[in-house]
Amino acid sequence: MTATDKNPLHGVTLEQILNALVARYEWSGLAQRIDIRCFKSDPSIKSSLTFLRKTPWAREKVESLYLKMLRDIKREQ
Repeated sequence: MTATDKNPLHGVTLEQILNALVARYEWSGLAQRIDIRCFKSDPSIKSSLTFLRKTPWAREKVESLYLKMLRDIKREQ
């Protein structure tokens, strides 16, 4: 196994991550979990992607929540 095989984010785009989070938590739930204005005020995938691509700390929080979501889904099964 290589390092990329072990990385659950490998091959997953930021847009896919954001779409999965919105599908699971909706915008309001996402805004409660991560305090970012682009999730609270007139949220959209496009505006959120623009912000997240320019803001490393916010992207890290989104990726971290995505990994937590994957663990939660695995536990639910």
